Amino acid sequence: MAEESCFETQTQHSQGCPKVPESIMTASRCELIDIQMQLSTKLPPGLHGHVFMVAPVGTVDSGGLPYPNGDSLLCGDGMIYRLDFDSQNEVRLTTRLVKPPDYYADKATSHGSKYEKYRFRNHGITRFSLTLGVRNQLNTAFLPMKFSRDSEERLLVTYDGGRPYEIDTQTLEVVTPIGSNQEWQSELNGYNAPFPAFLSTAHPAFDPHTQQMFTVNYGRSLGNFLDTIPFIYDLEQLPQEIDEFLTALASFLQANFLKDIFDFFSQSFQTFLQLYVKLIEKLTNLKIDNFVYLICWDGVGALERWKLVLPDGSPVPIDQSMHQIGVTRDYVVLMDTAFATGLEQVLNNPLPENKKVEILLRDLLEGPTSPDSLIYIVRRADLKRGQFPAFNQQEVEVLVQKVVVPLATAHFLVDYDNPQGNITLHAAHICGMKVAEWVRKYDVSAYNPQNPVPSYLCGMENNETDIGRMGRYLINGETGDIVESHVISDAECIWGVDLYAYPQQDPQTKKPLDRLEDIYWCSFGLWKDLMTQFVTNLYKNYRNRQVPLEKVLNLADKGIPAYLFRLHASSTEALAIRDRYQFPAGHMTLSPQFIPRPDAEKPTDGYIICTVWYENKNEFWLFDANNLSKGPLCQLSHPSLDFGLTLHTAWLPSIGKRQATYYINVREDYNKLVNQASQKHPDIQDLFDREVYPHFE
Repeated sequence: MAEESCFETQTQHSQGCPKVPESIMTASRCELIDIQMQLSTKLPPGLHGHVFMVAPVGTVDSGGLPYPNGDSLLCGDGMIYRLDFDSQNEVRLTTRLVKPPDYYADKATSHGSKYEKYRFRNHGITRFSLTLGVRNQLNTAFLPMKFSRDSEERLLVTYDGGRPYEIDTQTLEVVTPIGSNQEWQSELNGYNAPFPAFLSTAHPAFDPHTQQMFTVNYGRSLGNFLDTIPFIYDLEQLPQEIDEFLTALASFLQANFLKDIFDFFSQSFQTFLQLYVKLIEKLTNLKIDNFVYLICWDGVGALERWKLVLPDGSPVPIDQSMHQIGVTRDYVVLMDTAFATGLEQVLNNPLPENKKVEILLRDLLEGPTSPDSLIYIVRRADLKRGQFPAFNQQEVEVLVQKVVVPLATAHFLVDYDNPQGNITLHAAHICGMKVAEWVRKYDVSAYNPQNPVPSYLCGMENNETDIGRMGRYLINGETGDIVESHVISDAECIWGVDLYAYPQQDPQTKKPLDRLEDIYWCSFGLWKDLMTQFVTNLYKNYRNRQVPLEKVLNLADKGIPAYLFRLHASSTEALAIRDRYQFPAGHMTLSPQFIPRPDAEKPTDGYIICTVWYENKNEFWLFDANNLSKGPLCQLSHPSLDFGLTLHTAWLPSIGKRQATYYINVREDYNKLVNQASQKHPDIQDLFDREVYPHFE
């Protein structure tokens, strides 16, 4: 692998690291309707269409962000923010909470309510109820789609731990899940809760050429999960509190098996793991297997799926998550990304009110993310006559090609074109960073363990502990061979590269681009107060380290600012950063979105809009996509606007009342699950009849 480093060009910062802006830690759940944004200057010409952003904004219990107990900012109901650029020199904003059925169940079971005994609680970045199941928080990303029969583009809002939902682009209300409960398989098969634990991807993919939407539904086996836990052989040292917790959690899952498994490992009988897990599953009704289904949808009918298996016939195992997938002309590309979710979040924060247990379990159970990226390639030619689970058809298996890229990845993109079967994959490598981890109330500074982390930062993401890399790979889809790779780093702007934007259409042909040549990325920077002892210890032996940890700490002590940059990623030229903007000290940025100009002559003719925080302010900043270094053209703000850590975005040329007829009836979808749960808890039926169903009828 060719790897370039620009680390020695690092600009020295003469002053100490600035304070993390307090505004990124707060968020309001107040919905705003068609408010006029305040502009710092006149808007540039050619702005049009509608920008969508989504962010978690706390729960019905917290009333917004931050959480009083320091829970992760990534946990919470999604809030959709829509900026409308359809009036001259005026921008209007509408926001709405995403409210699927489980939102109303969460609201109805909140503290002090009639159904409080079933209430939901935060567990890491997951929120669930012991009796009702897992919240689908729909707070992560979007997917625009336009099938041939659609007059307007349709829009999905997504989450890693649930089904995607289609929204009405005009009202921003949720309309329907994609696929019924029957068409999805729970990670905990046999756990009868009204809201099953469905694992999917926050980044499904749409192919406008073939009019197909692709997503995944997967699960991690009990053995797979336990294999990821470090220090498993020292669990005989568990204090009494954790022993009691494991017993209680086992009772919740209707069988005393979790404690037995930990006891089993402490006796070093690991060679009998497979037999033991099978025995557990036989004694209980739970079935926790590795499985990955690739799902295809045509926008109107039932979901079609294929079970993915390795060449030896075994199921594809997912160690972390499938946060993102990609589609090319001939292949579907899946990645086991550096973002852990699912059952792991429950075990790492099992008793949210008991911080003593949480501290002990985090030390025992948390490990670093995988230093590699595991990629699974599916030939689209093999996707014939799949299974339609809505009709209880026989499963259909499809082989995958496995590829290992030796750097961790959270987000990637692929060129649609794959000449000679070669896939071009563009990756942002986060190095020595655990995205699913957050600053806890009991965390201490990496510089002095006597100093706690500033209290207002509890719930925030941690720093990256090594410099990131940007990669472009040419991978043969038939053999899995990495034909060519080009990896670069940059001392200024590749610290914590996270979210992206890119031009999607050729302005001359008005058709989707077959190859990505320019991708816009934003970076987190380095912040002294976000360098915790726990995370630095987690990655002190990081295998792919480029910058010594001591030097990273020195750089964070001075501070490295956030950046917005354009990566020229053409497969015919050297990978290089062609344009960049350094944000002022004390500023953070996220959620870039490309807006094309109507008079564009080349794909990059347009604007980049992103979210920016500094001091107690949060704003939208607008840049010329061809000249980022010039700085923002306009800043958009409003005194009523209060958003926290925003995530992904989308742009639509127009919006309108939803015309599509696809719809999953909520009562019919949940009737069987609610009946099963009501056999043990009769008032659950009353809960749904009074508090959930009326919102969808």
